[in-house]
Amino acid sequence: MKMYYEDDVDASIVADKTIAVMGYGSQGRGQSRNMADSGLNVIIGLRKDGSSWQKAVDDGMNVMTVEEAAEKADIIHILLPDETQEKVYAEQIAPYVESGNTISFSHGYNIHFGLIEPPEDVNIIMFAPKGPGSRVRQTYKEGFGIPGLVAIERDATGDALQIALGLAKAVGLTRAGVIETTFKEETETDLFGEQAVLCGGLTGLIKAGFETLVEAGYQPEIAYFETCHEVKLIVDDIYENGFGGMWKDVSNTAEYGGLTRRDMVITEEAKKGMKEILGQIQDGTFKKQFADENATDAANLKEMRAAEEKEDIEVVGKRLRIACGLQDEE
Repeated sequence: MKMYYEDDVDASIVADKTIAVMGYGSQGRGQSRNMADSGLNVIIGLRKDGSSWQKAVDDGMNVMTVEEAAEKADIIHILLPDETQEKVYAEQIAPYVESGNTISFSHGYNIHFGLIEPPEDVNIIMFAPKGPGSRVRQTYKEGFGIPGLVAIERDATGDALQIALGLAKAVGLTRAGVIETTFKEETETDLFGEQAVLCGGLTGLIKAGFETLVEAGYQPEIAYFETCHEVKLIVDDIYENGFGGMWKDVSNTAEYGGLTRRDMVITEEAKKGMKEILGQIQDGTFKKQFADENATDAANLKEMRAAEEKEDIEVVGKRLRIACGLQDEE
């Protein structure tokens, strides 16, 4: 494992570059503001009538259209949603890319799957915070940062890694540490983590636990507390102290019960499912399904979102969060 920290990186390599950040969502806002506060020349590329334009202006950022930003930039950092990057790049960015430019990402999806193919004479790099944009900004302001990844797909100028590390440092990632990886590894492991564990696996586990208790006759509010509300407490403990630290913090009853029963839930069948998920990521099945979904204006995804909102655990959870002051009433 190769890891870079503050003293390993000379950020002067990007000091005289114009960096165009395309997009101003969670990552775009957090990363661009950190880069600007680190003294870099940052411009924001957005749709003129887009919802983020005024927000970026109010934040004091230098805002212009995607085309204008691409034409001025030495480094084009694309932080748009995965499903829109291919079209925006082809129509609004590619015409302005020049030899020696750097095309940068925080997720390797569109490069790894060949949806974006920059010219041979430009760098293709990635620096990726391992956390949401709000945390990227918050920890930077606190004088620290969150860990990140760095990868080079193409080094056309001979200093692509130094450029990627310089940008990572400006965002605050080298304060916590940056691990070198590849576009392939980042893309496939990121998708797998989201689908099998962090988003798909975790919500499926919580939902199944909630339904098991409710179907057995327990109050849904109590079931919600036991299977959903307390997840954050345990995850925070694992995040800060690992499994061992978490086991020390819970009761002996919880530790013994967890260690002797977890394999009854996450069985070999569950692992087979995880391997199938990984296989579909690796062989392009997921990429094709996601492309087909977007070709229908995400009709199936919108239907699933609507159904999710009606799930008992969502209805009960919202009521409890409002009652406990954790969520505002709409």
